Amino acid sequence: MRPQTSVALAMLAYVGPAAAHDAPHGYPAVPLLSTGTTILGETIRYPAGDAHVTAAIVTLAAGERTILHKHEVPLFAYILEGELTVDYGAHGTRIYRTGDSLIEAMGVAHFGHNTGAVPMRLLGVYMGATGIKDVTPVN
Repeated sequence: MRPQTSVALAMLAYVGPAAAHDAPHGYPAVPLLSTGTTILGETIRYPAGDAHVTAAIVTLAAGERTILHKHEVPLFAYILEGELTVDYGAHGTRIYRTGDSLIEAMGVAHFGHNTGAVPMRLLGVYMGATGIKDVTPVN
């Protein structure tokens, strides 16, 4: 069984107090995140047009970093394993570890850096629209 499948099944198998309160009886959901803003406090805004959702696993080796970029669409991220430090420029840095979830900044250029000793893997769900880029490089 793939590691992300094991994590998903483990989450579905556990029904804690929060799930009992937030989910209908018989639907064993454990909330990971409920918000109307990004990690930096920006109001989440969805692009106009026909909805298009993309889910991806992002992997960075120890010491590896992403390009400087922005997101044109809301991005939900869940850290499957490892550690990711994101540099938001004037907005500071934040460290995310296994089990953390967030809606990533949209209007602020940032880059991620695996500052841990093991590969970092995250599940990213881009909630976009047809013809809109999920990730835009910043020079």
